[in-house]
Amino acid sequence: MRALVAALVLCLAAPLCAGEASPAWRAVDASTGQIADVAGLEQLASDFPDSISVRVRLLNAQLEAGQGEGALASLRWLAARGHVFSERAKAQIPALIGPAHAEAARTYLARPPFIIAASTVFSTLPAEAGLIESVIVVPGEDGALASSVSRRTLFALARLSQWIEVPVPRAQALSGLTYAPDGSLGWVASANIDGLAPEPPGFNGLIGLTGDTDDLLMIPAPAGVAVSDLTVGPDGTVYASDPIGGGVYRAKPGAKALSALVPPGIFRSPQGQAVSADGARLYLSDYRYGLAVIDLASGTVTRLASDVEAALDGVDGLWLHGGELIAVQNGTSPMRISAFRLSEDGTRITARRVLEQAHPDWTEPLGGSIADDVLYYVATGQWDRYDKGVLREGMEALPTVIRRLPLGPR
Repeated sequence: MRALVAALVLCLAAPLCAGEASPAWRAVDASTGQIADVAGLEQLASDFPDSISVRVRLLNAQLEAGQGEGALASLRWLAARGHVFSERAKAQIPALIGPAHAEAARTYLARPPFIIAASTVFSTLPAEAGLIESVIVVPGEDGALASSVSRRTLFALARLSQWIEVPVPRAQALSGLTYAPDGSLGWVASANIDGLAPEPPGFNGLIGLTGDTDDLLMIPAPAGVAVSDLTVGPDGTVYASDPIGGGVYRAKPGAKALSALVPPGIFRSPQGQAVSADGARLYLSDYRYGLAVIDLASGTVTRLASDVEAALDGVDGLWLHGGELIAVQNGTSPMRISAFRLSEDGTRITARRVLEQAHPDWTEPLGGSIADDVLYYVATGQWDRYDKGVLREGMEALPTVIRRLPLGPR
């Protein structure tokens, strides 16, 4: 990996008992997000018992239907998982839930977010780098690569030097970054994930980074697929998720094109991924619904259940570190970075710890990588400042801060 960076600088809650079968994954699509009746949302909450997003939808339906007791139960559930409402919601919910439950509701709503700021600044990219989505750091902090969605280029950092822009021929928006287990080959996702349709169209798929921008590997994605988050298995297979179309894809070593592992129609917005140490399972985040487990031999999809009260939705970045899944949860309130301890068979979560939460210097934590027991991640995401690859009217680009968060030994 050091050689790769150097070359680029010169020229990316339902408890499950042991032994019980893993729960099935309910297929979700755009229509699932339109469910609005209490009965339908109660079933959805049963199918995805660790999703704050689903539970908030259920709460809203219960309030609208005048089901105060049910709404209070949902508030209790949300409070147990650390959910914090906006000030406007805190004022409205006691009035909507009714006088019999208003005081109890205020108790659950009054809990402030607990701030955990455990990381330090690793480096800062200049504002000119634009919308940075992900970063990978070389072990020993000897260099780094960052991907820019808006500039459609990479930025490379050598130890104690400045970030240098590295053009990537034919690239579309660059997002997910990862590298082979031996560090010899990097990968970046190139796709129209920000809605900008350049003329002529750029390359859509995986770009392999060999250290020579004149000798890039190109693995195309199927037509209409926009890959973003990436990970690599111990055998070198690259896995890519399409957060827009809903499919999950892979390219085995030597493959000429990405092929479907899980076709669209099962997940709504698949994002972060991590391969088990034995290469048998792929852990995957479906942003609004929770964590899934894909058996890589059969393609079977199950839900990753939890023995503890934990929110498993809102996960953007996902990595395996020792026996824990490290998750950047920018879709929760407050945003947080969590560590989920896996059971010995890898089929459920047995414990959770919050590593960082509601950091006062965050805008939106995004993608990153783990090296030397440290998570390096984008701490000041700027998706809210851009539209179709360009700054929104009245907005200015900001520097992008990369932070380092020690995870502890494996």
